[in-house]
Amino acid sequence: MTRTSIASWNINSVRARIGIVEKFLREEAPDILCLQETKVECGLFPKKMFEELGYTHIVTNGQRMHHGVAIVSRLPLAEVRKYDWQANGEARHIGVTLPSGVRLDNVYIPAGGDIPDRDLNPKFGQKLDFLGRMTEWSSALNGAPTVLTGDFNVAPLESDVWNHKALLDVVSHTPIEVETLAKLQAASDWVDLGRHFVAAPEPLYTWWSYRAKDWLASNRGRRLDHMWVTPDLHERAHAHRVVQPARGWERPSDHIPLVTEFTF
Repeated sequence: MTRTSIASWNINSVRARIGIVEKFLREEAPDILCLQETKVECGLFPKKMFEELGYTHIVTNGQRMHHGVAIVSRLPLAEVRKYDWQANGEARHIGVTLPSGVRLDNVYIPAGGDIPDRDLNPKFGQKLDFLGRMTEWSSALNGAPTVLTGDFNVAPLESDVWNHKALLDVVSHTPIEVETLAKLQAASDWVDLGRHFVAAPEPLYTWWSYRAKDWLASNRGRRLDHMWVTPDLHERAHAHRVVQPARGWERPSDHIPLVTEFTF
């Protein structure tokens, strides 16, 4: 077994923010980086910088100007899997198998629009249905050791948001989203590593809106980004942290990276 670090980051356009991606890789040096919201077609993914830093194994599920996920790695990646949970061409899920045999799945779950009502806002129904299809997928894993990470666009716990009562009717923290995400988690008894290492009720956030004049001072955050593992990998995870300073870097994403240290 060897030490393996896996990072996850909604970068909000990998080409526009390639500078801070490079800064993160040079400073944190994870073995694997899962990116969401890459906003680039597969053929235009900016591979050069990654390859120069030793991330020579690159798989992408891209889409022009929208969505998109990618995995860049120093380790070989096998059995590339791409899923379209909505049958509409949106590039939101990519999976691979690591040399250890562990599956790694990287997902960008839809945000769901602004109105938490399926009838008034089709995007909200789309989000719930996406989670429902992922729950069916999760149930069929049959115990395969798996890391599931990405931007889930749901902050499930009261301490995952800056103000629970104020956000109960705000998409990402509504009771139906929390309930639907809980069904996905129960489908394979996923362990939420964020809350395994930073137990509630301690606040833990991964996203701060661009609308805030001073995101750090107001600290109106939400924990939208997650890393889960199947129970057999629970004890293989040795540390998990969020890289909060990245929110203050030049031209930042509104999300910050997560990093977990494993032994596989």
